[in-house]
Amino acid sequence: MLAIGRALMNDPKLLMLDEPVEGLAPVIVEEIVAQLKTIKAAGVAILLVEQNLEVCTQLADRHYIIEQGAVVYSAANTAFLADEAIKDRYLGVGLV
Repeated sequence: MLAIGRALMNDPKLLMLDEPVEGLAPVIVEEIVAQLKTIKAAGVAILLVEQNLEVCTQLADRHYIIEQGAVVYSAANTAFLADEAIKDRYLGVGLV
């Protein structure tokens, strides 16, 4: 939260985050997601690299899957959520 706050002090147009919820307790994850939704609603673009799919689907407008340095999949959030084959193939999970 402190790192995000410090980054916001510079009034960025783009906030780049690399796994901001890794290893955090679920209650803290919920708070960070809520704050990121507020930041997004304020018009700050967010580039999020995250392995937690629940967090990704709550925040993302688009999803990109990168394999060996190349983008192998790109879709809007709604299309990604509906594409079970892609989630199973590249991520090995199904979202409920």
